[in-house]
Amino acid sequence: MKIKTFKVERWMNEYEDDCTYNLAETCIDSITIKELLEMCGKDVTEYMVELADTRLTYSHIYGSPELLKGIAGLYDKIEPKHVIPTHGAVGANHMAISTIISAEDNMVSVMPTYQQHYSIPESIGAEVRILNLNLDNHFLPDIEQLKSLVDENTKMITINNPNNPSGSLIPVEKMKEIVEVARSVGAYVLCDEVYRGISEDGSYMPSIADIYEKGISVGSMSKIFSMAGVRLGWIVTRDEALMELIKERRDYDTISCGAIDDKLAALALENKDKIYARNSEILQKNRQILDDWVNETPEVYYQKPVAGTTALVYYKKDMPSYELCVKLLESKGVLFTPGECFEMEGAVRIGYAFDSKLLRQGLDLFAEFLREI
Repeated sequence: MKIKTFKVERWMNEYEDDCTYNLAETCIDSITIKELLEMCGKDVTEYMVELADTRLTYSHIYGSPELLKGIAGLYDKIEPKHVIPTHGAVGANHMAISTIISAEDNMVSVMPTYQQHYSIPESIGAEVRILNLNLDNHFLPDIEQLKSLVDENTKMITINNPNNPSGSLIPVEKMKEIVEVARSVGAYVLCDEVYRGISEDGSYMPSIADIYEKGISVGSMSKIFSMAGVRLGWIVTRDEALMELIKERRDYDTISCGAIDDKLAALALENKDKIYARNSEILQKNRQILDDWVNETPEVYYQKPVAGTTALVYYKKDMPSYELCVKLLESKGVLFTPGECFEMEGAVRIGYAFDSKLLRQGLDLFAEFLREI
C-alpha cells in the first residue's frame, strides 16, 4: 500500500522541538496528572499509591464500564454500547475509513481537513471527491456542491466539525442537510469531532452521531480535554452492523487500549464540566487576543474562528507558506503550520489555546517578520 506523506505530522515531527514560541500546538494547554487529580477532588498521594498497584495487563478489551459511560455522556442519543475506544482519534479515523472504504467506492471529503480523511481512502484505491471550503463560504460546506459530488457508489462523506484548521462550526441545520444528502445515496457520514465540546456560549454542540443513524463520530482526549499524552480516542455510532465490522478490524490493530490511559480518561470524563470550565476560559481569552491582533495587523486577514483551537490566517506576502514558516522559525523562533500542509497556500495555521503571554509575543514577532520581508 502506497500512501502520501502526512504533511502536518511530518512538519511537527521535524520542527516542533526547535521553536521558542510554539503556535502550531493544537491542544488546549495540557494538564499534569497532579492538576487533573486536584481538579477532580482526589488526594494526589493517595491516588498515586493506588495507581501503583494497577496491574499492567491488558485493559478491558472494549473499554472499562466507567470509560464507556463517560464517553457516552458526551452525546445526546448515545449509550455505552455505541462506543469503541481506540488509540487516539488518529486510530479511530484510520479504523473507520479502512473498515468501510474499498477500492471500488467513491467518497467525499471536505478540504481543508486532517489529511487522514483523503489520503487513507486514496491509498486504498477509492476515488476521493473534494468538497472545497474557503473564505467565501466561511469554511462551511456548500450543500449544492455536495449534491453534485455524490452518486449511488458514494460510500462515505467525511467532514470535520469544528473544522481544523479554520475553526469554523457547521450549524446544526446545515448538518441535517448534509445528512439528507448522505441518506439519499445510503452513505455514511464520518465526522471528525476532536475539537467538539466547548462552544462559545456554553451550549451543547450536537454530534453527527446524534443526528444521523449512519453517522460516525470520532473524538479523543487530546484537544478539548488537554490530555494528548493519554493516547485514547473513540468511534461512536448507532449503526450496529458497522459496530461489528469495526470490532472485527480492531482485533488486528488495537486489541485494547492502555489500562492507565483508560483509568485517567474515565476520571477526566466523569469531571468534564470542571475541565470544560478551565479550558473555556483559556479559549475565550486567547481567541480575543488573536482577533485583536489580526484586526490591528494590516498584513494579515482571516475568518474568525468560532470553535476549536486553531485559525487559518492569510498573509499578504508573495511567499510559499512552507518557506515562510521555515524562515519565521529560523529568524524569530515562532512555529506555525504551513497552509501547504492542508493544500492551502498563502496562509498558516495558528494554534492559540495555550499561554496567553506566549501567544501574544509570538503573534507580534510574526507581524515584525512580515514587515521585515
